[in-house]
Amino acid sequence: MEANGLGPQGFPELKNDTFLRAAWGEDTDYTPVWCMRQAGRYLPEFRETRAAQDFFSTCRSPEACCELTLQPLRRFPLDAAIIFSDILVVPQALGMEVTMVPGKGPSFPEPLREERDLERLRDPAAAVSELTYVFQAITLTRQRLAGRVPLIGFAGAPWTLMTYMIEGGGSSTMAQAKRWLYQRPKASHQLLRILTDALVPYLVGQVVAGAQALQLFESHAGHLGPQLFSKFALPYIRDVAKRVKAMLQEAGLAPVPMIVFAKDGHFALEELAQAGYEVVGLDWTVAPQKARRRLGGW
Repeated sequence: MEANGLGPQGFPELKNDTFLRAAWGEDTDYTPVWCMRQAGRYLPEFRETRAAQDFFSTCRSPEACCELTLQPLRRFPLDAAIIFSDILVVPQALGMEVTMVPGKGPSFPEPLREERDLERLRDPAAAVSELTYVFQAITLTRQRLAGRVPLIGFAGAPWTLMTYMIEGGGSSTMAQAKRWLYQRPKASHQLLRILTDALVPYLVGQVVAGAQALQLFESHAGHLGPQLFSKFALPYIRDVAKRVKAMLQEAGLAPVPMIVFAKDGHFALEELAQAGYEVVGLDWTVAPQKARRRLGGW
């Protein structure tokens, strides 16, 4: 610890590193706990804060994101905070309009329908400049956490973001997005590369801003069988981890543990365990003991 109680980036020194030690595979005195939607509607103070403005306006307000991130920690002895944001800020940064419709969820008024629609997307290298509000929220939250627990940053994985951009919102089948994989494989890979190129500097930017761990959400993994997942999701999941780690090293920044969570991706646990992440998240359909046996105690 430095004499002023600040860490190397000028943030308050971390007092509870149990979550980070567990993420690095180290022994801990107890099992650290955080909740996937710990800033959520179950909290009356969350509902009150959210009622003040629409969803994406909230996401673009560092002060509001900080407040929503901290609320659950005032009630519960959690071992980590996860920044309040949304995976769909990345398609927004690429130039797509996204709204949050009450009772329905996210909506893209002009989804991607044809291959030529990819030309509408902003240069992924420039997209990160549209996301400074996320970085500001992370820095503000890291300061106000005062070292109590580590702060997790996150993003959606390329395939999951692709589904929203093509379906125009949520879908029970992902029929439109899967049609792209079968009928437009070249364009599908092009879009997945664009998303990967946007995600890498975005995740690195979160670490620069103060995130102490990163989680990649492949929320729609279950809509792909093993073959499609191996072809259109896994390569980009791997690429994100490899490139983020390389960029952090090139920038002289300390590595942070990375978590991959592929919902309903039980068929790919072995592949995910070798994808370059320190932690593989499990959903409710997978027994942790069985997953550990499958992965040989990984």
